[in-house]
Amino acid sequence: MGTRIIKLPDVGEGVAEAELVEWHVEVGQSVLEDQILAAVMTDKATVEIPSPVAGTVVALGAEVGGVLAVGAELVRLEVAGEGNEEVVAAPREAAAPMPAAALQSPAPTVPASRPPTSRAPTSRAPVGPPRPPGDKPLASPAVRRRARDAGVDLRQVRGTGPAGRIGYDDLEAFLRGAPKSATAAGRTANTSVETVKIIGLRRRIAQKMAESTRRIAHFSYVEEVDVTALEELRATLNGENRPDHPRLTLMPFLMQALVRAVAEFPEMNALYDDEAETLERHRGVHIGIATQTPAGLMVPVVRHCEARGLWDCAAEVQRLAEAARAGRATSAELSGSTITITSLGALGGIVTTPVINRPEVAIIGVNKQVVRPVWQGEQFVPRTMMNLSSSFDHRVIDGYVAARFVQRLKSLLEAPATIFIEA
Repeated sequence: MGTRIIKLPDVGEGVAEAELVEWHVEVGQSVLEDQILAAVMTDKATVEIPSPVAGTVVALGAEVGGVLAVGAELVRLEVAGEGNEEVVAAPREAAAPMPAAALQSPAPTVPASRPPTSRAPTSRAPVGPPRPPGDKPLASPAVRRRARDAGVDLRQVRGTGPAGRIGYDDLEAFLRGAPKSATAAGRTANTSVETVKIIGLRRRIAQKMAESTRRIAHFSYVEEVDVTALEELRATLNGENRPDHPRLTLMPFLMQALVRAVAEFPEMNALYDDEAETLERHRGVHIGIATQTPAGLMVPVVRHCEARGLWDCAAEVQRLAEAARAGRATSAELSGSTITITSLGALGGIVTTPVINRPEVAIIGVNKQVVRPVWQGEQFVPRTMMNLSSSFDHRVIDGYVAARFVQRLKSLLEAPATIFIEA
C-alpha cells in the first residue's frame, strides 16, 4: 500500500487560490478513479476536482469555507501499489456564475447535491441527545441545506459516520422516525442559535457588495412612470399567441428603451476604473439582468442589446434566467455587463436603493406596478403607475445628468411607440 497526495490544480485564468465550497468524500471513504472529490470556487467559476486514482481517503486538506493555494494538498489517499507520489488532479468546470453587486446581484453556483453513500437501511431514527452549545454537528453543506429546508436542528441527529459525521441516511432516518414532540400547553422561549458559515456564492456576493459600497459614491434617483399605454401594448402583443415568440414581460421593453437612452447619454453605459481614473464608454449595450436563483442572486448578461429586437431580448432573458437557475450559466454569460437592471417583480415595493454593479456606473431598479387615480386636468382617471429607482456613481455622474437620463427613460416608456421609431 502507498500514499498518494492530490493537490489543488491550476484551475486557469491566472487563479492563485480557490475557496473549498463542498466535499464530496469523507475520511475513510473508498473512491474510484475519476470520482468527484470536492468542489472549489474562484472569482469566475465553480470547479469540480476528480480523483486521478482509486483509493481510500485518509486526510482532507481543508474545511469547507477554507481557501487553498494552487498546489496545496487537497486530499491524501491510501492506494494499492507504490505511493508517495504527488498528483495534481485535472479540474472540471461545473458552473461559472459571476457574483454581482446589484441590489439583487450576483456569481458562481453551488454544486448540485450528490446522492448519499450507500449504507445499510436504518430501522429506526438515530435520535441522539442534544449536543452541548458550541459543539457543531459534522455534516456536508448539502446535508445542512436539506436539514434547514426540513426544519431539523442537526444537533438532535446522531451521525453514524466517522467522528459522528451526519450523512443523508442519518438525516432521512431521523425524518422518517423521529418522535414528534408534544405540543406545549403554553408558549415557551426558544433559546437555540444556529451559526451559519458564509461561504461560496454568498461570500462572493458579500465581498462584492462591500467593495461596491465602500468604493462608489452612490446616489439614488426615483421617478414615477405611467406605464398604462405600455401595458396595453404588451397585452396586445401577448394576445397574438404566436408560438415562435416568448411571452413578453416589462423587461424587454425597458431594455429597448435603455438602448435608446444610453445612445443619448453614453456616460451611463460605461465602466469606471477608479485606480487608473478612466471611464470606458462602451458602444455595445450589454445589459445585466439581476436574477434570483436557488444558489443566490446572479446577473446573467444579454449582450449587444443595440442589435436585438423586442422578441430577441425577451427570448434571451428567458434563456439566461433558466440557465442561471439551473446552474448551467457559463462565465461568459455571467460577466461583461455595462449597465444593469434589477427588479423584485411583484415584491418591488414603492422605492428601492439598488447597489451599483461595480465597475459599472449606473443601475436601473424596477418597482411594482399599481393602478391608482391620477389627476388629468379636470378629473381623476385610473392609470397604471410604476417607480424607477435608479442609482448612479456620483464620482463620474452628476445629479442633473442622472435626472435627465431617467426622464428620457420615462418619456420612452410612457409613449412606447417611440421606443421603436428609428432615429
